[in-house]
Amino acid sequence: MSSAGPDRHLIARRVAAVTVSLVLAGGAVACGPEDAAGKAGSGDKPGAAGAPQKGGTLTVLNSEPQSDFDPARLYTSGGGNVPSLVFRTLTTRNREDGSAGTKVVPDLATDTGKPNADATEWTYTLKDGLKYEDGSPITSADIKYGIERSFAAELSGGAPYLRDWLVGGESYEGPYKDGGKGLDSIVVPDPKTIVFKLRKPEGEFPFVATQTQFAPVPKAKDTGVKYEEHPVSSGPYKVVKNDNDGEHLTLERNEHWDEKTDEERKAYPDKIDVRSGLDADVINQRLTTSSGPDAAAVTTDTNLGPAELAQIGDNKELAGRVGTGHFGYINYLAFNPKAAPFDNPKVRQAISHAINRTSVINAAGGSALAEPATTFLPEREAFGFTPYDHFPAGKTGDPAKAKQLLAEAGFPDGITVTLTHSTAQNRQTSPEVATAVQQALAAAGITVKLEGLENNAFNEKRWDAKNTPGFFLSRWGADWPSGAPFLAPIFDGRQIVTNGSNYNHAQLNDPAVNAEIDEIAKLTDLAAAGKRWGALDKKIGEQALDVPLFHPVYKRLVGKDVKNVVISDWTGVLDVSQVSVK
Repeated sequence: MSSAGPDRHLIARRVAAVTVSLVLAGGAVACGPEDAAGKAGSGDKPGAAGAPQKGGTLTVLNSEPQSDFDPARLYTSGGGNVPSLVFRTLTTRNREDGSAGTKVVPDLATDTGKPNADATEWTYTLKDGLKYEDGSPITSADIKYGIERSFAAELSGGAPYLRDWLVGGESYEGPYKDGGKGLDSIVVPDPKTIVFKLRKPEGEFPFVATQTQFAPVPKAKDTGVKYEEHPVSSGPYKVVKNDNDGEHLTLERNEHWDEKTDEERKAYPDKIDVRSGLDADVINQRLTTSSGPDAAAVTTDTNLGPAELAQIGDNKELAGRVGTGHFGYINYLAFNPKAAPFDNPKVRQAISHAINRTSVINAAGGSALAEPATTFLPEREAFGFTPYDHFPAGKTGDPAKAKQLLAEAGFPDGITVTLTHSTAQNRQTSPEVATAVQQALAAAGITVKLEGLENNAFNEKRWDAKNTPGFFLSRWGADWPSGAPFLAPIFDGRQIVTNGSNYNHAQLNDPAVNAEIDEIAKLTDLAAAGKRWGALDKKIGEQALDVPLFHPVYKRLVGKDVKNVVISDWTGVLDVSQVSVK
């Protein structure tokens, strides 16, 4: 994910294939001593003091344009960040700091959904008084239509779950080709009720209902691929300008949005001015200087790096404007057990013991920007985190234990391996991190040759089941705060893809793991599900199929006049729906 953070195209499948210096599209990591609101300055909440007020213009300075501004094509978690100002969904994320922000809550619906006995059917009822920007009522048929158009080939790009989960979804081609028939597994018995019929139990369906595919679209106003130029707003703001495919977005108040129906979005500013395509250094400099309109500016995709943090140093005023966030993300070393010598578990264990996480974290930007990981799941309760360290390396590695295991594996004189990495300067899968791994393993008698690939070529190779490298740097981000979008795509054998992007790098196809994933998916008690995900993570970890390295930490500046900074553990970044600028 580039320097975007949890607000660019998130998530699981898409997120993993993009670069993130944060990360996140909206959307959103990790363990650590700081809470998600950060401990900037004296420990107070970042941002200007004083009660938030209505009015003013909020400026958003971003590197990446908010392209594909169509709810069908957006891949966001929790409804996204800027997108959620325009698009409301059946459910959304709880707009609160830290762990409280990992909860799914009602948005257009009166609750988070009512499942049948086995969670294969979910029913939602819409709130009263919901209206579009033109004052017309929002109906359940509009939500059904909005979802159906996301199946159209010309509007592809959104989250893949509904194609897999809805009965008939795998073959449905969208409303432009169905002759008006629609998708039978989405039923609207009346204007306020919508029912989803699933192929299999999905206890976490309320999380998927936060994605923008669940935003209502009035069929009469659908203009196909041009809809993104002026999508019909169901949220507190409407689009009045969209230049150069999201490079400059101007949002103004939707006078028909009723805050009584929306407990999540504060919508304090009168206007939102989103300017993208800017260099990251320029963004951080403008936020630092904070002059003119930049005093009321934020970024949803650009982090502070080591150099900027060093410049801030003891400057209390600047430090007091830095927000700290954690998002569901893991950076790790991946093994392909089908390739020698990684087909030998003791070789994988040796590398696990040899890793020097201190040097890796320094390469990732230092302890302010990365936190050590020994588990695949992030160190957050919402993900089901269960602590374990099956192959202790300490802070700087255990080369003696690694040499012992190599000898037991039949390599008393050490081994030579190739580590594949990206040449992108992202401090995650980049040369600096690869070099830190190389140096640590050398102390254990493991000679590492580095194979650096341009980022697109790197992603293509690491996700190619037929040509997966034996040993490579990788990363993964969650579509929502749960163990499901972490463990299922990476370790469910039924998700191995041989003719496309395959994320199960180990090509693990363990019937017991697959069965446990299915059993957990039936649970609508998310706390109980979390414990099961944590236990499964610990069990899979015993096989040394990867070496967890670190979870990124996101540090971002806000303008000096920005108030009410809210950073949840769902997205890890400032929530623009909460910001005040007066």
